[in-house]
Amino acid sequence: MSIIDHDRLFKEVLSTFLAEFLSGFYGQAWQQIEPNSLELKDKELFTDVTSGQRYAADLVVLAKLKNGDRVVLHVEHTSSSTSNFDRRMFLYFSRLHEKYACPVFQIVVCSFDTPQRAERDRYRVKAFGRTSLILRYNVLQLNRLHWRDFVSIPNPVTCAFAAKMKMARSQRPIVKLECLRTLSQLGLNPARTQLVSGFIDTYLKLNAEEETIFRSRLQEILPEQQEEVMQIVTTWMEQGIEDN
Repeated sequence: MSIIDHDRLFKEVLSTFLAEFLSGFYGQAWQQIEPNSLELKDKELFTDVTSGQRYAADLVVLAKLKNGDRVVLHVEHTSSSTSNFDRRMFLYFSRLHEKYACPVFQIVVCSFDTPQRAERDRYRVKAFGRTSLILRYNVLQLNRLHWRDFVSIPNPVTCAFAAKMKMARSQRPIVKLECLRTLSQLGLNPARTQLVSGFIDTYLKLNAEEETIFRSRLQEILPEQQEEVMQIVTTWMEQGIEDN
């Protein structure tokens, strides 16, 4: 069984569809940003002098607000729940704020299946019983969001991420069909369609029984939608043959 490179998959979707990600999940912030001002920065490397470890920020984007100010958008993805992640977010924040001398808007996308308890969204420093610093960042924890609330939104990122949201095991074929149904109506070019569909297929890989349910439910939707969904599925099959 091949190992899934979760970070690569999420980073590819986020960097390709950053505007759609922001509009889909952080609409209030997106409304304040000049859409054509997003400037993806080169990989930002940080060293934790305490542990000696080096980290690379997943996605750092410089953006211009409609009022003329600048802001750094920092998006991290994590596929596991770790105890020191809040401190790492503080280190990223402090270095980015120092380098760009403007506000930093941070988002953590959590894609792990468990635990489902709410992840920490702040870093706090206390001395002598008093809080001297609180850094708050945004946490998008997919396993605490329900797929039905997002899968029908005409947005490639909400459509893709629905594949990692809360669902019953028995719903997997239905979720996959609804994700592909939405994707087929977005009018993306073939490369972008394949990126999103590949993401969905990676996280909703169906067994034989689930595949039977998927095909059965596929017959219940409109014929033209069936054809569009099957075209996406056929592309997967052809790609799989080429890879082998």
